[in-house]
Amino acid sequence: MFQSREVSKVTHSTYTVTASLSGLSRRYLKQNLKQQNLKQQNLKQSLNQSLNQRHLQGQHQGFTLLEVLIAIAVFSLISLSSFTIFDSVLKGDRTSKQKSERHNELQRAFLIIERDITQIARRSVRLNGESPQPKLIQSAEDSFASEEQAIAFVRHGWTNPGLLLPRSDMQAVAYRLVEETLQRLHFNFVDAVVGEEPKVRPLMKDVTEVAFEFYDGKKWQETWPGKTLPLAIAIELDTIDYGIIRRQFLVPGDNP
Repeated sequence: MFQSREVSKVTHSTYTVTASLSGLSRRYLKQNLKQQNLKQQNLKQSLNQSLNQRHLQGQHQGFTLLEVLIAIAVFSLISLSSFTIFDSVLKGDRTSKQKSERHNELQRAFLIIERDITQIARRSVRLNGESPQPKLIQSAEDSFASEEQAIAFVRHGWTNPGLLLPRSDMQAVAYRLVEETLQRLHFNFVDAVVGEEPKVRPLMKDVTEVAFEFYDGKKWQETWPGKTLPLAIAIELDTIDYGIIRRQFLVPGDNP
C-alpha cells in the first residue's frame, strides 16, 4: 500500500512537472511567434519607407548636364540625316522635272521644224509689199535681223478648214536665234503687207548657235543659191546642256 501511494505521488508530481513544462513551452513559443511577427512587420515598414524615399527622390531628380548634351547630340545627328535625305529627294525630283520639261521642249521644237521643212513650197517670200525674193529659200541676213544664221521660206499645209479665214493654206515662216533662244516667225498672209510685224514664237532656250546646211545630192553646203529646192536640209543646234544636236530632213527638191 505504501509503495502504491509513493508511486502515485511520484506519478502525480511527474504529471505536474510535465504540465508546467508544456505550459512554459507554449508561452515561449507564443512569445517567439509574436517577436517574429513584430520583426516581419518592422522589416516590411522599413522596406516600404525605403521604397517611398527612392520613389520621391526619383520624382524630384532631374537629368544631368551630360545626359542633356548627349540627347541634344543624338537629336542633332538624326535631324541632320533626315534633312539630308529630304533635301536630296527634293533635288532629285526638281532635276527630274527640269530634264523632263527640257526633253519635251526639244521634242516639240523639232516636231515643228520638221513639219515646216518637209512641207516647203516652191514659192518665194515677199516682205513689206516688195517684189518677190529671187530665192525659194531666203537667207534671213537682210530681212530677219539676227546675229546668227537663219532662213525663211514658204510652206504648205497651214490649216484653214473650209476657208473660213481670209487667207490661203500657205504660210511664210522663218527661224532665227536671239539671246540664246531659237525663235519661229510667221506672217498671217503669205505676202506680208507694208508695216506688218511677224508673230514670234520661242521654240527652244539655251541655244548658243544655230546653223543650216543644204544637200544638193553630192555634198552639204551652207548656202543655197538659185530658184530650186535642195534634196535635204539639216539644222544643227549647239545647246548648253545637250551639246550639238543635228537633225536632217528630206525635202521634195530638184535633182541636179
